[in-house]
Amino acid sequence: MPIVLALPFVFAALVMASRGASRRTTAWLAGLAPLLGMLMLVALTPQLVAGGIVRWSVPWIPQLGLAFSLRLDGLAWMFAAMVLGIGGLVVMYSHYYLGAHEKARRFFCYLLLFMGSMLGMVLAGNLLLLAVFWELTSISSFLLIGFWSQRQDAREGARMALTITAGGGLALLAGIVMIGHIVGSYELDVVLVAGETIRAHALYPWLLALVLGGVFTKSAQFPFQFWLPHAMAAPTPVSAYLHSATMVKAGVFLLARLHPVLAGTDLFFYVVSGIGALTMLVGAWNAIFQHDLKGLLAYSTISHLGLITLLFGLSTPFAVVAALFHILNHATFKASLFMAAGIIDHETGTRDMRRLGNLRRYLPYTSALAIIASLAMAGIPLLNGFLSKEMFFAQALEIQGHDLARLGVPVAAFLFAVFGVAYSLRFVHESFFGKGPRAVDQEIHEPPRFMQVPVAILAVTCVAVGIAPQWTIAPMLATAAHGVLGDNVPDYSLAVWHGFNLPLAMSLGGVVGGVLLYFGLRRLIDLHANVRRSLGRRLFRLNIEALFHLARRFTHLLANDSVQRSMLALVLVAIAVGAAPFVAGWGEAAAPARIAQPMPLMAWVLWLVMVGCTLAALSLHRTRLLALIAMGGTGLAVSLTFVALSAPDLALTQLLVETVTLSLMLLGLHYLPKDSPRERSGLRRSRDAVIAIVAGGGVGALAWAMMTRPADTIAGELLARSLPEAFGANVVNVILVDFRGFDTFGEITVYGIAGLVVHAMLRRARTAPEKVMPGPPVKLPVPADLAQVMFPLTLVVSIFLFLRGHNAPGGGFIAGLTLAVPLLVQYVIQGANSVESRFGFDYIRLIGTGLVIAALSGAASMLFGLPFLTSGHHDLALPWLGTIGLASAAAFDVGVYLVVFGSTMLMLSMMGTLKPSKKMVAHRGTIDLDQRSAATGEVA
Repeated sequence: MPIVLALPFVFAALVMASRGASRRTTAWLAGLAPLLGMLMLVALTPQLVAGGIVRWSVPWIPQLGLAFSLRLDGLAWMFAAMVLGIGGLVVMYSHYYLGAHEKARRFFCYLLLFMGSMLGMVLAGNLLLLAVFWELTSISSFLLIGFWSQRQDAREGARMALTITAGGGLALLAGIVMIGHIVGSYELDVVLVAGETIRAHALYPWLLALVLGGVFTKSAQFPFQFWLPHAMAAPTPVSAYLHSATMVKAGVFLLARLHPVLAGTDLFFYVVSGIGALTMLVGAWNAIFQHDLKGLLAYSTISHLGLITLLFGLSTPFAVVAALFHILNHATFKASLFMAAGIIDHETGTRDMRRLGNLRRYLPYTSALAIIASLAMAGIPLLNGFLSKEMFFAQALEIQGHDLARLGVPVAAFLFAVFGVAYSLRFVHESFFGKGPRAVDQEIHEPPRFMQVPVAILAVTCVAVGIAPQWTIAPMLATAAHGVLGDNVPDYSLAVWHGFNLPLAMSLGGVVGGVLLYFGLRRLIDLHANVRRSLGRRLFRLNIEALFHLARRFTHLLANDSVQRSMLALVLVAIAVGAAPFVAGWGEAAAPARIAQPMPLMAWVLWLVMVGCTLAALSLHRTRLLALIAMGGTGLAVSLTFVALSAPDLALTQLLVETVTLSLMLLGLHYLPKDSPRERSGLRRSRDAVIAIVAGGGVGALAWAMMTRPADTIAGELLARSLPEAFGANVVNVILVDFRGFDTFGEITVYGIAGLVVHAMLRRARTAPEKVMPGPPVKLPVPADLAQVMFPLTLVVSIFLFLRGHNAPGGGFIAGLTLAVPLLVQYVIQGANSVESRFGFDYIRLIGTGLVIAALSGAASMLFGLPFLTSGHHDLALPWLGTIGLASAAAFDVGVYLVVFGSTMLMLSMMGTLKPSKKMVAHRGTIDLDQRSAATGEVA
């Protein structure tokens, strides 16, 4: 089962790595993932049909109750089959749909990421893991909807979809945390049998609201339905996949998954069925008035999702079976309809029904397939949509105990049938019959044969299920129903003919009413002149504009192009946060503090050096270069202090950070006036001095408290367990890559994001290396040849520090900074023009590669049933070299190494190749250490 989940992600990486491969090869490579996944799923089918559940689990963060556990029951099997089966057909269709100029590799990579995210969600056996994949579906769908990023509607639709669905995902996460708090576990096996406990808890209304917030936003339920039609700016294969088997089906999947837990209360009944009925009618009515083929199908999807939600809200076992049946039927006819709409757009250049018509003469095969799927959507007999619609009518007529529902649900069901026939009839009539096409500038003909194959397979499925449901869909439906209801699956019949009864009368009345409604509207009003505006879109845009306005005002208040004001706010917040625990009385020592030891002579010497450098920086603060050198002296003294305190790792890190920071700041001087402006008032200086004294005194007090804490701390435990459990003698490095490895992974992720943010902010101001301001930013008395020799020597030192890091001072972070130092120095000495022309590092790729290596090395331990980032060790005996100890944490350290080096150099390259503004050029002067002004002592 884990291989089924891994396949889309692995093949996504292979697709992206297949640079230079033909489009056909790329498509075949992308299609192998769903094909192999389906074969593995078929191999598990006998066990699932027999009512079994396949489980696979490895610990991830046991302290939080988070395990990477997968759970394949009947419900997950049904959805996984939809995701993989329709996904494979979409891949085939996409190969012919995408134009020659489209970036097929990127498209297929996004599609496979989307497929893998949806698979992870349906296979998740842990609610927290489900929430992770839930958000991944939002992110990957954002990439797919915005694939045509050059189009404004695509960018807007992608942002809208991400904002709405990701916001609902946050609500869902809060609801899941509440469920875990009530049940005491996030594992589905535990949660699904705790329904009575959850429903009886006082937090039930709140967690229900939060979970339904995620469901309603994802499945486009009222009032969040407006994002779905705007997602139609995506390529048609994306729309077909998103509407049929993924994304919008995620919400109804979660309703089915948590149905045993949440259903069974009046609150659930009225909220879920009420929202479902409202969405069903609003979507169906609006679909009638759409002019875009995909727009009509989008609103019809909203309507059918409302129907499925309504059925789950009714909460009876028969309603659940009907909802699952309609999920399957909707997936088949909606995917085929979207693909048919894509063929029409592909061959005619338009999806506007006002310009189409009479296409049955030009596209006879496509027309026949689309008409079959449209009739299935309308619920015409002998097609699959008719069967699930009959089950819906039967359930609507059997509601007991709710007076309003007994009358309202049958009326809503009948109106749904009428509206469904009306918009299906409009799709068929205005596309394939009547006069036309009009204003079409290209020759219309049938598409390539294999572009029609996915549509044909799905249309034939609609017919096969409609004629012989017992032989086709019955086993899958029974297995899925057992996955939701367990042994409470009701008796139901999938027979095509149940005799003359009230549900059949409602179906026939819906067909007649839909035909009369469509032709009546055509006669009474001009459908082509009726343009519907999206109120939800307008409100969304107003909300976004208000948020941007508020953000601009807030930014102007805090920043206002003033670094001083930003730093002031930052320091004041830090003081408040640091002082809050002590003011509240939380910071009192739990045990008597140790007696402070007298400072040795070396500590006093270093302290005096730091004080002297600080005072020098204060007195020379207007002369930027000299102040910077004085600050560097302070950092050097801190590094020596760590040496005196027997902390070589910290000393190395501090020294390298000081070196990198000093070099970056020297580079920054290239774009600043050589002198700082004078302060405007003595009052401001006094204020800043007081704040600085308070902040520095607070940090000193915290340091004193730490150094005088009781000796019996966690440090002893770490020292005792470092070598026997993590196989490393360097406890500091073991903490970083093992004991607190997850924190380190988060830190390098943040550091990589920081580098990418700098790149995003400065890349528009960047210029080509040959156009960079000539000459080095600072003239230092260091020969250029010596700077070039530094790089290979430092590379050797960097590798040495990396290899020894697990048992001696060093490691990936220190090694990455070490490798960056010679390049920083070369930037400062020789200028960006010289360095960029000789080094061709792709820093962004280095960051991505490092994060992937770190993640894979951490996840490798999970294959052996161990928590994420658990270290392993092996003693390798080699001839002549002896025994060499190999620790798996070294692979994680490789990721740290690459991310640190890549992020540091990315920020450096951005700063080194900035396009100078007129103000920079006006104030720029070459800073020379040998030229000083006799009058002021300032650098010339």
